[in-house]
Amino acid sequence: MSDRYRELSVELGERSYPIFIGEDLLGSQDLSSYVSGAQVMIVTNETIAPLYLDAMVTMLSADYKVDTCILPDGEVYKTLETYSMIMTSLLEAKHNRTTTVIALGGGVVGDMAGFAAATYQRGVPFIQVPTTLLSQVDSSVGGKTGVNHPLGKNMIGAFYQPQAVIIDTDTLSSLPQRELSAGMAEVIKYGLICDVPFFDWLEQEMPVLMALDNDKISDAIYRSCLAKATVVAQDEREGGIRAILNLGHTFGHAIETQMGYGNWLHGEAVAAGSVLAMDLSWRMGNVTDGDFSRSVALFQAANLPVLPPAEMTLDHFTQRMALDKKVLDGSLRLVLLGALGEAIVTSDFPMEDFNACLLDALEASKQASLAVS
Repeated sequence: MSDRYRELSVELGERSYPIFIGEDLLGSQDLSSYVSGAQVMIVTNETIAPLYLDAMVTMLSADYKVDTCILPDGEVYKTLETYSMIMTSLLEAKHNRTTTVIALGGGVVGDMAGFAAATYQRGVPFIQVPTTLLSQVDSSVGGKTGVNHPLGKNMIGAFYQPQAVIIDTDTLSSLPQRELSAGMAEVIKYGLICDVPFFDWLEQEMPVLMALDNDKISDAIYRSCLAKATVVAQDEREGGIRAILNLGHTFGHAIETQMGYGNWLHGEAVAAGSVLAMDLSWRMGNVTDGDFSRSVALFQAANLPVLPPAEMTLDHFTQRMALDKKVLDGSLRLVLLGALGEAIVTSDFPMEDFNACLLDALEASKQASLAVS
């Protein structure tokens, strides 16, 4: 194992677990403390398997019976049908209720493998080994698992915590630039919702982060995971404060669902959605002109979209958002900012401001599209 790694913990009583962050962890981290039985099922996808699967199989094969399940790659495959592939692999290889599922890949792999672990024989242990920035700073931490439905994103799933999260920063070197940017949307989110000094730091360091300076990217991942772990420890099942982690997600999920899963990456949709949430917060008088402009500039510095798709309409947004998980008793709840670094969850916002921010952004997107064409 590398001498250079950092550790933090998600404190959830008997369900607490460690997060390890560092270089060269994927093929060397001792997992014996987190594998309960003699069987291991590694779930990965067609893109990740050629890069990292052999190292993990080699590391585990001396001590465990190791089987693998290789899924198609992409958000479009985050479905019950693909989830069923994992179940079939577990059953065909005769895995029992002491097996350990290891999710090796990005957020889609982690969500589906976690959901499979939560439901196979009513629950078996699993370990997250996230290989994308987005999954390292967000989806691998906190125990949200699930699949998409054509009518809504992540509408089928379970809260189910991993035994451990192993974050090997070396895997980011194989990440396409677009995926790196998508992950950075979730990093920026933490600065916006709860950590102004982190936001300030990101403004200064974004060019270096996008160039994958290892020390800086490790710092960004650690700060992000610490922020999420702190929130999750207070509210594991999203009954209250945990909802602040969804800044931009209600708008963003509408974009992903309307445009077709995978056409807009999750982080891209979250970036555009976060700008919409910031815009509404600004119209309500919660955010200053300067902080709104700084936020937009930071997303742009990470090469992320700050406008919704020109093809969408106000009706598209309202219809898709009506199916969001945060709708409660018929009222749409949004994560907005009370100020920079202070997130609020509220259904108390002027509808005229909500409509105006969407209409203005959609018009700006159409104009930008026309200018390019």
